[in-house]
Amino acid sequence: MDAIILAAGRGTRLQPHTNTVPKPLLQVQGRPILDWIIGALPPIDRLVVVVNYLAEQIEQYLQNQTHIRNWVTVRQAVPRGTGDALMSCKSAVSARERVMVLNGDDLIGRADLAKLAQVPMGILAHPVQTPESFGVIFRNPDGTMKEVVEKPKGLPAPQLANIGGYMFPGDVFNLTLPLSPRNEYEITDAVSQLAARGGFQVVEANYWLPIGTIEQWQNAQTADLSPAK
Repeated sequence: MDAIILAAGRGTRLQPHTNTVPKPLLQVQGRPILDWIIGALPPIDRLVVVVNYLAEQIEQYLQNQTHIRNWVTVRQAVPRGTGDALMSCKSAVSARERVMVLNGDDLIGRADLAKLAQVPMGILAHPVQTPESFGVIFRNPDGTMKEVVEKPKGLPAPQLANIGGYMFPGDVFNLTLPLSPRNEYEITDAVSQLAARGGFQVVEANYWLPIGTIEQWQNAQTADLSPAK
């Protein structure tokens, strides 16, 4: 199993802090966000990190980190969405059976990533109180994923949200993703196509700490991060 971390974004909601430092390298309790994520990964064969904005800084961090020795970066010349970032890794992955894909900005519990690693294919989910702000996961009667609906209105809370952690089969790279209304390629379209096959598992995470805004980043400095260690 390989792991892909999507770390190419500009982190605009964290400006001005991300004007000179890429979001995955912002410090949380003395460690870069990316260091927390890599440190929580289950055993993998290779780490692939997708980079673009301030890519040199992320590559320098990877050269210095001691978690994983077999790593490579994929540089996106022009980022066109999370689906495009995923597909850009086709030639970089070494393990063709399965690949774990994570966003490069949120902290997820080590035990939750270990659970995700046990399923053939699936998605990490966590309950949220404001479902209209997230991609909400709907399940089939057998508990597998039916669909993800982006920012639905009128649903009671809590709902299970997509928190940006996926286990994909190796043939995910053979999918053809449509161009979204945002003129980007979305990783959730890959999720939807795989879910249509049946058997796409919903793995409920016990620990998730999003770091998407300055307030969330500041709160993370005093949060209990022990589940992500």
